[in-house]
Amino acid sequence: MYVWITILAALAVLPAILKPFFPYFLQDLKYVLNTIRFGARLTRYKRGKPFYSILDCFLDAVKKHPSKTFIHFEGKSYSYLEVDKQSNKVANALRTCASLKEGDTVALFLGNEPCYAWTWLGLAKLGCPVALLNYNIRAKSLMHCFSCSAAKVLVAAAELRSAVEDVLPVLREQGITVYLLSNEGAEGIIPLSEKISQAPDTPIPCSLRANVGLKSIALYIYTSGTTGLPKAALVTHERVWAASFVQGVSGVTSTDVFYINLPLYHSAGFLIGLTGAIERGITVFLRRKFSASQFWEDCRQHEVTVMQYIGETMRYLCNSPQGENEKNHKVRIAIGNGVRTEIWMEFLRRFGNILVRELYAATEGNVGFINYTTKVGVVGRVNFLHRRIFPYSLIKFDADREEPVRNSEGLCVKAPKGETGLLVGKITKHSPFVGYAGNKTQTDKKRLQDVFVKGDLYFNSGDLLKIDHDNFVYFQDRVGDTFRWKGENVATTEVEDVLTMVDCIEEANVYGVKVPGHEGRIGMAAVILKEGQEFDCINTCLHMANHLPVYARPRFIRIQSSLEMTGTFKMKKVTLVEEGFDPALIQDDLYFLHLEQKTYVPMTREIYASILARDIKL
Repeated sequence: MYVWITILAALAVLPAILKPFFPYFLQDLKYVLNTIRFGARLTRYKRGKPFYSILDCFLDAVKKHPSKTFIHFEGKSYSYLEVDKQSNKVANALRTCASLKEGDTVALFLGNEPCYAWTWLGLAKLGCPVALLNYNIRAKSLMHCFSCSAAKVLVAAAELRSAVEDVLPVLREQGITVYLLSNEGAEGIIPLSEKISQAPDTPIPCSLRANVGLKSIALYIYTSGTTGLPKAALVTHERVWAASFVQGVSGVTSTDVFYINLPLYHSAGFLIGLTGAIERGITVFLRRKFSASQFWEDCRQHEVTVMQYIGETMRYLCNSPQGENEKNHKVRIAIGNGVRTEIWMEFLRRFGNILVRELYAATEGNVGFINYTTKVGVVGRVNFLHRRIFPYSLIKFDADREEPVRNSEGLCVKAPKGETGLLVGKITKHSPFVGYAGNKTQTDKKRLQDVFVKGDLYFNSGDLLKIDHDNFVYFQDRVGDTFRWKGENVATTEVEDVLTMVDCIEEANVYGVKVPGHEGRIGMAAVILKEGQEFDCINTCLHMANHLPVYARPRFIRIQSSLEMTGTFKMKKVTLVEEGFDPALIQDDLYFLHLEQKTYVPMTREIYASILARDIKL
């Protein structure tokens, strides 16, 4: 008896003893236990007969709390039971008019609205994979994305009718059936709303999806396209489950209210947000688009306790005018990625002690991290169990050649702690890389062979990370967003941070451009000026000199009225890189950093010619 009392007493004081030496012991332990718990659930679902999917989880939630609100949207509330019945009507309507069957892919071209959820659920009940199309794309990009999934049916929102009509001749030529969520159609476009309203809400037999398993394709989610046309990442039901667990790992419970304002066509909004809400059995407040001016009012009105963000949206919140009672809300957790350290700190200062669960992941990737501590600026921690289940490593990367460094044996070299390296994840049974639909070339590019032993195979994340001596993981940059100049690597995010500190600059997009006769790429930035401000040549130069080494300072600055973004607020760089710094090709105001004069000067054709002739030293 006394032995057990002694053991229990020792366990009770153990955390206090270990904390000075292992300050994150309890947080690490909690994460390990969560990993084991969710891993065990996934294993149980995998072995279940029949397979237990996120759809089955939703159906169980309907039975458990049918009257509980699932979605709040524009003044209306939809319970779990109402969404279930509506999804039955969608499934019955499409089963009848489109003759859909298990395995048929359907593309959704919709904005953020409740019908997104019940249309997807209805299709899932038929065993149909769903392609989530970005509602901002048009013409060539739209047809490219649609074709990647090999879908034979397109379901579009009424407000996107004109975008559909632009590509309708091609769709009809390919034998694609097009449905519009409207009561009015057109030649080649079938109105679907009336068919859904008249369809019965009787449950859909499980037998219609009997062959769907953990490894079956559930979704096609498209990469953001910062480096060209989007790629369709293949998302299995296993991956859906894994992403849905993020909320649970972050501390979300069944009593929370989750705010989704990111697009549902993207993995953050759909997988972490919508399917995560189903896994937790919670209520979602859904908004068509993010609004900084309405954000906190929305949170107060709907008693939001968990918010979702990306770096840009959090920055918009911090840049919004300060108001009274900014900490008067119930938000306790923020889940997202891409927030910079200074914005993170400002967010906490202004809006209170919110647990920011910054994460790192890629839709198609096989390894991810989440910051389960309160340390600002990190995306996670090295954890022995996580690393065992999802083997990964950081390897040395040559930014100039844009390829991993290899030794004399042709194998990759591990990056030591404290140094930036390319993240690679070993492709195994438990950490697979499925690839991209209809794009074997891009899939193969992401597979890296002979990493540490001949014949091994890793997923090339294309991202540069760093692990410090305390085992914290930091996101550094995208490979394509890092350039090398004067023998040094330049991280674009670092330069962008410095530029946006200049009084006259609102936003900045930094990239490297080729200079004939020179190795590497020289720094250039496209910037937006603050309203009513002129570009301050002298002060900008002084600020760059005070904060950046000479090789990292942008030698060219291009003034734009707006910066081109992807649908998830990532800055596009490809066109800017291609256009370079030739004043004869660029209509925007262009400036050159004249080091001798210690100022930026207007870029002229004479200066351009002198650079090419190497009369001006760069």
